[in-house]
Amino acid sequence: MRIYTRTGDGGETSLFNGTRVQKDDARIEAYGTLDELNAVVGGLLDHELLANQTEPIRDIQDHLFRIGSVFADPEGPRPGALTTNDGDIASLEHWIDTLEEGLPELRHFVLPGGHPALSQCHLARTVCRRAERRAVALDQLVAQPEVALRYLNRLSDAFFMLGRRVAFDGGVKEEKWPRPAKPFR
Repeated sequence: MRIYTRTGDGGETSLFNGTRVQKDDARIEAYGTLDELNAVVGGLLDHELLANQTEPIRDIQDHLFRIGSVFADPEGPRPGALTTNDGDIASLEHWIDTLEEGLPELRHFVLPGGHPALSQCHLARTVCRRAERRAVALDQLVAQPEVALRYLNRLSDAFFMLGRRVAFDGGVKEEKWPRPAKPFR
């Protein structure tokens, strides 16, 4: 079977139910950004400092696919569809709390960077925030499951906390912002 179909050459694509829409449709933007986020999240697994987080990261990838499939279906979640639920959000919140245990209290903003794993966490956080914005835009046009929007909101917090955990466990100094003023050289 060939991977290319040529059906999208004119700028259209098909939704889950076969409806043809433009590739810049709000629904495509929403689940396309989730797909991008899932790829970025997969990149987290390439870092040794995150080896002990494989299971929660794989769970996140699963939930992103579930949310994306709901966004891709104009008829909404069908009976038996794989979706996210309040328990998934509770699990995510528990993971955030676990990541935060023993970390120094944060009283400032931090600049992304300092280690590739830390940078990947911040990249996941920022792409997640964009995915949430795309989901909200879609929700304003066509109501989406509220639990999906809450999950994405909490997920960006999780990536931030994962970055803090990586920095702490890896001995990476979190760069405070704002930085002290220094003369330009």
